[in-house]
Order: sequence, then C-alpha cells, then structure tokens
Amino acid sequence: MMHRRMILFTFLFLCAAGLGAQGEKEIPNMESEGVTMVRMSMNGNELLIELCDNPTARDLLSRLPLTLTFEDYASTEKITYLEPKLSVDDAPDGYDPSAGDLTLYAPWGNLALFYRDFSYSRGLIPIGRITSGLEKLTTLDEPFSATLEIVE
Repeated sequence: MMHRRMILFTFLFLCAAGLGAQGEKEIPNMESEGVTMVRMSMNGNELLIELCDNPTARDLLSRLPLTLTFEDYASTEKITYLEPKLSVDDAPDGYDPSAGDLTLYAPWGNLALFYRDFSYSRGLIPIGRITSGLEKLTTLDEPFSATLEIVE
C-alpha cells in the first residue's frame, strides 16, 4: 500500500511540475546585460524592441537603420520583406509567438511583428520582443512605412 502511495505521489508531483513549466514563456537568448534596443518609428509613433542575441537578430542589427513598408497579415501580425534574406544560422526549427514578438519567417524571408498570439510555426525564428508601444500596431490597418534604428 505504501509503495502505491509513493508512485501516486511521484506521478502527481511530476504532473504539477510539468503544468507549471508550460505557463512560462521566454524568448531564447535574451540577455539582461548589454541589451540591444531598436526603435521603430511610424506615423508619429514609436515602438521599442529588445533584440535577442542570435545570428538572425545580429544580421538585422547590422543593416540598421532601415526604412521598411509593413502590411497586415491574417489580422495577427504586421509583415515586411527584406532583401537579401536574413541569416538563419543556428536557428530553431520553429517558434511559438506571442503578441509583441518580432520574428523572421524563414521560408518567405519576411519579418513578422505579432500583435496577437499565434501557434507554433515551423520556420519562425525569434528576433526580439516589443517592450513599449505594442498597442499602436493594432490601430494600423493600412500598409505603413517604419524606420528601424538602434537606440544609443
């Protein structure tokens, strides 16, 4: 009887630990020290984006400042295309984006700024996270021009 209780207790403990871990989300390779911030200016508004420390984010950073035209995609994200495409070195197989994530969709080569949560997508690579101004994206229905530059 004691053996069965021990097995049940262990099972319940492992289930509870697993459920707790599922609720936590973190963008890979974000650094608290030496954080690189990017300002995105559009239509008199600005967003602040904290970049990840990965080859894709570093490639984007090397191209700044950039002025790009974004458009809505699937009422979930604002997208733009880059030429040449960003590096996908050491990229994960996919990513589960949340509102506020800046990503690269590698198969198409487009940047995607999510203003709504979305599901795991193969080929999606995290680049950064909006830390200020996310609500401004939801008010932009038409294509818009935005300038991305490093915050000094």
